[in-house]
Amino acid sequence: MTSSKILLPLEIGLLTLLALLWGSSYLFIRIALTDIPPITLIAIRVGIASLFLLVVMFCRSERFPRDGKVIGTLLIQSVFNSLGAWTILAWGQQHVESGLASVLNSTSPVFVFLITTLLTRHERVDRFRLAGACLGVAGVVLIVGPGVIIGLGQHVGGQLAVLAGAILYAGAAIYGKRFNNLPATVTAAATMIWASTFLIPASLVLDRPWNLTPSTSAILATLALSVFCTAIALLIYFRLLRTLGSMGVASQSYLRAGIGVVLGSLLLGETISSPVLAGILCTLVGVAIINLPRTFWRQSPFPKS
Repeated sequence: MTSSKILLPLEIGLLTLLALLWGSSYLFIRIALTDIPPITLIAIRVGIASLFLLVVMFCRSERFPRDGKVIGTLLIQSVFNSLGAWTILAWGQQHVESGLASVLNSTSPVFVFLITTLLTRHERVDRFRLAGACLGVAGVVLIVGPGVIIGLGQHVGGQLAVLAGAILYAGAAIYGKRFNNLPATVTAAATMIWASTFLIPASLVLDRPWNLTPSTSAILATLALSVFCTAIALLIYFRLLRTLGSMGVASQSYLRAGIGVVLGSLLLGETISSPVLAGILCTLVGVAIINLPRTFWRQSPFPKS
């Protein structure tokens, strides 16, 4: 974790923006999938994002690393944050209710905490951050509706797939720290190009996209998904990994559910119930606990095992 001068207010604002971009991606995906098959949609998503990021790199006179080992590690990062995570989540969400999937997918910060404490120890973690992570999950449960928990144990394969996606996102937040010496643009572009290398051929073989006739709304949703929710979001994501750290950047998963509710209230006139309001407060407090500077707590970390 970095100093409070870096964290507040700019980094927290960027964290909220990242949650907004990734939270709105579900809406764009739902619109686009009406006319575009999942594999082709993801292939277009990463392809357009790659082109956008390459243009940004060109404007900034940035270049890819030439070290083969670094290029290989960027492939692993792509598996964590796009290739593997998106594929397994897409399969799992076909068998799990969206509310329960949101709760299961929001557990990434908990997995970041566990992996950091038990394995990597690349960041200092303490009981307060664990409390913040658990509070965030509880807040998402309240926002989505406690009734979704009843579905646990049904369609176990799909639920395990969604949890596996959350673990991959946690892995991305941890593994991505090793690219702190690279510009965020380069890391984001490289991971998207790796994803395109696998997904575009798969789309051509499986979906024959040249036969598709997508509507204007599906095309616009795909463009928004590719540029804003993928390319720009990844630029913010890799920046925040340097400033907020793995657990801090993973905490944006708690904000997504609350942002969706607030947008529904502002744009659609939907009413926010008391449990949902309590859930939003829980997620905000959880994110604050995770991202406040360590010196704020004056607390010793968990003992190492």
